[in-house]
Formats: sequence, C-alpha cells, structure tokens
Amino acid sequence: MARQLDEQIAGRFPVGQRLRVLDVGMGQGTQALRLARLGHQVTGLEQDATMIAAARAALSGEPEGIRERMRIIEGDGRETGAHFLPGSFDVVLCHGVLMYLQDPDALLAGLARVLAPGGLLSLLVRNGDALAMRAGLSGDWAGALGAFDSVSYRNRLGVDARADRRAALTDTLAGIGAPLHAWYGVRVFTDTAPDGTEPPADLETLLAAEERAGKTDPYRGVAALLHLCGVRG
Repeated sequence: MARQLDEQIAGRFPVGQRLRVLDVGMGQGTQALRLARLGHQVTGLEQDATMIAAARAALSGEPEGIRERMRIIEGDGRETGAHFLPGSFDVVLCHGVLMYLQDPDALLAGLARVLAPGGLLSLLVRNGDALAMRAGLSGDWAGALGAFDSVSYRNRLGVDARADRRAALTDTLAGIGAPLHAWYGVRVFTDTAPDGTEPPADLETLLAAEERAGKTDPYRGVAALLHLCGVRG
C-alpha cells in the first residue's frame, strides 16, 4: 500500500514539495513516520493510548529533524473539525478505520473538509465485494455463503467489523467533494497467510506480484482490502 500511496503522491504533487499530511487513526504511526522521514510535515490523530505510546516511542528514536516534522494528537477521527481548519492538509490518510464504524459518513465528510483543493484522500477499507474469499479459500463453505449477502465480519483479532463496497464508497466520495481518482487492491494473494508467518526469502518478488495484482483487473476486485484515492475538487 505504501507503494500505491507514493505513486499517487508523485503523480499529483511536484517533486520535493513538503506536504502537509494528516493520518487519522494512525495506529502505531507506521505510515506517518515513513512520510515524515521523506520530508513531509505529518500530524497523527489517534485515540488509543497504547497506540499513541507506541508511536511516540518509535518517534523518540528518530533524528531531531524528523521528530520536528511529526506531531501526535490524541483525539477521535470523527472530530477533525475541532482540531483543524478547513483546507489544512494536502494529504489525508484514513487507513483501517472505517471498518470499525457503523456509519462512517460523518468522518469522511470531516476528512474532505480539512483537505486543501486538489488534495489527496487515501482510504484503506475492507473489501465488501470479496468477503467470501477468505472463508471459501480456507474451506469454510457456510461462512462463504453467508458472506455473499453481508458486509459484517469478524477479524483476526476476534472483533466484529464492517466492510465497504467500492460502488457505495465511490458515491460517497463524490458526495463529499473528493471523487474517486484511483483504486487498488491490497493483499490479493497473501490474505490467507497465517498470522506470524515469516517473510519469504524472495520477499521482493512477493511484493512485486502483490503490487501488480493490486492494480490489475480482475485480481484487484477480489483483494481483501481496497485502497481508494479521492481528490478534493
């Protein structure tokens, strides 16, 4: 997904431009810190204290210049209006968050509001059009049948969550003024790998295969996750 995001940033902004980036639900700060290392000014918004502690610990080990380019704010992603002015960011990330919200429309509208004109909105969501894949590939036929008509699922952490269908999200993005510009599949081939699996010796080949599948039909349509990129009008 990082490669996909970099591709979109490179295609939209001049080389070397220092971007204002907001990462909503940043988790332990993996993407936020990566973008700060690339020279961007990054704000991470997170409400989970454990994740915030992990992000701050990771940031503390970075050189001073990188630490100065990244700030961490404790807060709910649905309250961006309370923290930021309209048009404050060139890039807004919201990865792995929507699946935990029953009604994400208010959050999405808030994300579009803080995007500058021409800004990039990057969403990572569970693919509601492919929920039956994991169950079917693992031989859970009853689970596969049930998944065809549902957007609800239980993730590997045992938490009940919700998937999104691309067509519905496309309509939502158009409605909030950040219409879909590009989309990718994520974890096309590797979603069924058991947790804790060691990376293979030919990791770069695996990543190349995933990257190619993530932008190629019909493979991207059955990926476990969807990476959708909207652009603020």
